[in-house]
Amino acid sequence: MQSDDFSNPGMLWVARGEKLWMTPAGGSGKSCATCHTEASQGMKGVATRYPAMDPGSARLVNIEGRINLCRARHQQVEAFQYESEELLALTAYVAHQSRGMPVKIEIDAQNRRHFDRGRDLYNRRIGQMNLSCAQCHDQNWGKKLLTDTISQGHGNAYPIYRLEWQNAGSLHRRFRNCLYGVRAELLPAGSAEFLDLELFLAWRARGLPLETPGVRR
Repeated sequence: MQSDDFSNPGMLWVARGEKLWMTPAGGSGKSCATCHTEASQGMKGVATRYPAMDPGSARLVNIEGRINLCRARHQQVEAFQYESEELLALTAYVAHQSRGMPVKIEIDAQNRRHFDRGRDLYNRRIGQMNLSCAQCHDQNWGKKLLTDTISQGHGNAYPIYRLEWQNAGSLHRRFRNCLYGVRAELLPAGSAEFLDLELFLAWRARGLPLETPGVRR
């Protein structure tokens, strides 16, 4: 389903994102295309470098965060809510422009503390089940959890269409599912902890091609 654009349900969100890309928002009358022109050119390769530090705020942001910063700074409109149809669509559309290109995350002095925190969270036992991300996705990948094959936990296909959800969802939604599965406290999508973990996972996925929009069970 993922490899066939006509069968991939996630392509519906890419199509919605393309419309939003061209639609002016706010009193400025600016659309995404006003500044970035054709996404196939201006956004090609961009998603391979995220999460990244935002120079204006010195904060770590993912693609969703960058879209919302652009809305606030250049379109003078409110940010989209995490997991909203609009934000998922624009994120999928932007990331789709880099499909097939390798992830190219670099760790430097600016993002090192975020990387270290993400690595710590990945390896930390949490929840009533007392499990870490690493125990499933490093130590037991390829084995079965009921009928599902445990993956290596890479985020290079997000946003994805998940058959279980019957909808598209972000990587942070998947994080929340995992926290629920190990009976840990649920963090909000877009939280600093999730951004740190997303950076660490992107670093683990270096060299893998972006697959957005992915399809998962």
